[in-house]
Amino acid sequence: MKSLNERQREIKQKFISERGYWANFWDDLLQLNEDFFEAYLKFSAVPWKKGTLEPKVKELIYVAIDASTTHLYEPGIKAHMQNALRYGATPEEIMEVFELTSVLGIHTCTSSIPILVDELKNSGIELKEELNERQQKLKDQFKEARGYWSELWDQFLLLDDEFFEAYLEFSSVPWKKGTLDPKIKEFIYIAIDVATTHLYDPGTRIHIKNALKYGATKEEIMEVFQLVSVLGIHTCTVGVPILVEELNKDKVNS
Repeated sequence: MKSLNERQREIKQKFISERGYWANFWDDLLQLNEDFFEAYLKFSAVPWKKGTLEPKVKELIYVAIDASTTHLYEPGIKAHMQNALRYGATPEEIMEVFELTSVLGIHTCTSSIPILVDELKNSGIELKEELNERQQKLKDQFKEARGYWSELWDQFLLLDDEFFEAYLEFSSVPWKKGTLDPKIKEFIYIAIDVATTHLYDPGTRIHIKNALKYGATKEEIMEVFQLVSVLGIHTCTVGVPILVEELNKDKVNS
């Protein structure tokens, strides 16, 4: 691609000023459509200009949604991990974000078990409705370790308490030894649940309730939504390099 023109250089400097960084994958997008890039800058910069969350937390939220199993966007993970470290994040905090985000797979069960229960009942199969002593103990342990309980877990626990116990141990690690404030932990959960690659309403509601319990404000939660809403730009940060590569091939072959 050719070098940036004067307007493009101005937009790039404004991006660096308002977003605090620059990544190489922005250059081609800026050159291909500076109007679109400028509009994206205005959109993505809102929570940075008016926001309430500290920059480190913003970057940890970006790391979480990029590292989520529903996205796994390596360039974004790298860029925002670098930014988070620059803003003072520790390796332990970033590792904790990975640990929190890794529980996303459990939504296979929390989404599917209610359907299974309905179909078992429709088929005339009787299910237990009361927790036994071991299951009640696991429920109490979950509430102590994770700080809440949801009815989503009841049938899960009744159907397979051994697997539930394993999940409890797995998901509790960042809560037992973690360094992030509980409110920030809940922001990470909210972020991965509201991301357009997941959109998991039950988890969103649970973790908003939890975040409010830990002192979150409506402005902070709204800011999480705003930060995560920019995820759609990865259509361009993935697609534009492919377009540029093909255009360069045409130049070589012409």
